[in-house]
Amino acid sequence: MNGGPDALAPISKAQVRSARRLHQRKGRQAAGEFLVEGAQAVREALGGDDEITLIIVDDPSRHREILALAGGLPVVQADANETAQLADTVTTQGLFAVVRDTPARLEDLRVDPQLMVICAEVRDPGNAGTVIRCADAFGADGVILTHGSVERTNPKTVRASVGSIFHLPVISGPDAAQAIGWAREHGMQVFAADAGGRNLDEIANTQLARPTAWVLGNEAWGLPDEVIELVDEIVSIPMWGRAESLNLSTAAAVCLYASASAQRHGLS
Repeated sequence: MNGGPDALAPISKAQVRSARRLHQRKGRQAAGEFLVEGAQAVREALGGDDEITLIIVDDPSRHREILALAGGLPVVQADANETAQLADTVTTQGLFAVVRDTPARLEDLRVDPQLMVICAEVRDPGNAGTVIRCADAFGADGVILTHGSVERTNPKTVRASVGSIFHLPVISGPDAAQAIGWAREHGMQVFAADAGGRNLDEIANTQLARPTAWVLGNEAWGLPDEVIELVDEIVSIPMWGRAESLNLSTAAAVCLYASASAQRHGLS
């Protein structure tokens, strides 16, 4: 690569150390940045409004198309050992971006939201990232990760969102009561996706056409009683097979699809 058209400055030891610190919450908070890994996620970051402070690549010839989107952004090259230190995956794609963290706030959301997701103490980063991806896929206006939930900038959350974290607002920090109160103030009905509630099919063509916020609970213990008491109704997904339950992100996908379908039918 030396002297060729793809020649890049090598990553410095200081840059490696700084990027590695972003794997830890303390490091992300201190730097005000987070690390994005993978071609699709970096592509979406480049197409969004977030500030990218550094792009790290192992082989520029492998990622020409994405690097062409980088414009005048700083791009450095890392070797296999350095990318292994930065990777959060077993087999890395060799492409990373350091992104300035600009947290969204409740007041940044649209004033007439139609579809929202409230994750109440959802701590698994893979689930949280997949829920964000589902919310993006079905046109939700945003995702709220309540206090006690995993950070939106956790590397596993960012990776599981496959770039969707750059497509819609993801708010971290409000408690469940504050998030549900915000939804109500903005004219939304609030449903909890949980077992033992009203069948989703029963409301699919009636109530779901209205602006709706779905509350999803923790993977292990679900929704606490104090949160259940705040919602308008508990809604359960009908299952006709032998599986005991659906995991959190799958349940989110079903509920969001049902709401998005009903709203689009109602608006047509």
